Amino acid sequence: MDLEFTAEQDMLREMVRGVAATHSPLKSVRVLEDDPIGYSSDLWQQLADLDLIGLMIDPEYGGSGMTAIEGVVVYEELGRALVPSPHFVSAVLSAGLLARGGSAEQRSEWLPKIVMGEAIFTPAWLEPKRGFGPLGVQTTATADGDDFLISGEKFLVPFASSATRLVVLARTGEAEEDIDLFLVDPHSPGVSLDQQMTIASDNQYSVQLSEVRVPATSRIGQAGTGWHTWDATLLGGCVLLAAQAIGGARYALEITVQYAKDREQFDKPLGAFQAIAHYLADASTAVEGGTILVHEAAWALSEGRSIEALAPMAKLFAAKTFRDVTAMAQQVFGGVGFTLEYDIQLYFRRAKQLQISWWDDRVLEERIAASVLDE
Repeated sequence: MDLEFTAEQDMLREMVRGVAATHSPLKSVRVLEDDPIGYSSDLWQQLADLDLIGLMIDPEYGGSGMTAIEGVVVYEELGRALVPSPHFVSAVLSAGLLARGGSAEQRSEWLPKIVMGEAIFTPAWLEPKRGFGPLGVQTTATADGDDFLISGEKFLVPFASSATRLVVLARTGEAEEDIDLFLVDPHSPGVSLDQQMTIASDNQYSVQLSEVRVPATSRIGQAGTGWHTWDATLLGGCVLLAAQAIGGARYALEITVQYAKDREQFDKPLGAFQAIAHYLADASTAVEGGTILVHEAAWALSEGRSIEALAPMAKLFAAKTFRDVTAMAQQVFGGVGFTLEYDIQLYFRRAKQLQISWWDDRVLEERIAASVLDE
């Protein structure tokens, strides 16, 4: 296993860092907090022009067909800059669902539009007061002639207000995994959106679905395959979420180290105090260890190896590291670290949200435990 990046991958990193600095500085991140749209259209167009939206999408549909290793390079930089964009939900999860389970017609119609940034897709998965597993999906899709009627409530649906289509997980039978994926136009009769406020001040919506009529052709894959398609796609997505977390953790550590060098107390810099120095040493060790784990998971995914344990491990460790590093940073900065004028609070809030989003610690630990015990 070679974890060294190529010259091309290093150039990709520099390009993404430059795009983020130009089109999504932390000033812009602040402006977009709790915004009903939640991302910059200029940034989105720039990502499309540089083929960063279609980075991991098959060239047949206009993408670059790159591997998870290039994906990790991009997501470390997106995490470093806290870039708010629908890239993960549209270009990774939704495009991944279409590529894995969609019909030829669905792929040819929608994947090129996703690559170009002309269409934004987002999954509508979680439901209020329900879990992450298949039994947490209680929204129903009832057959009605050649159509389905979908009813239920979803929440924490990212960028739903900008979505061309929602990818709705809905129950079609009584068995635990009788779940299908449906493409739903958010402007259809019976769909209503309500913006939700979160700890990260990012763009999330609750979605009410009341007998929303969709044609049978909007179903992704064969009947009853939706949960398997969703689970496998999110498993791969966890590697990129881990990269996003470790990128944020690394930058948070960098600005904290710099603060510990610059801020003086009792006529010497904070970093000269042993307790602070040990905090920073522990954080640096965790960030470096998390980086290696994330890169190994990306390498395994790119080589077609099993990531059943590696992907949950990477997301669990990287997200915990992000949260712990930013919490430690708050202590080093002191009271001012909690004020809105300082950047570290931006990272702390997003670290906590990323830790509990998609799969939280408990789900990840259960998946890792199952893999260990099965062996």
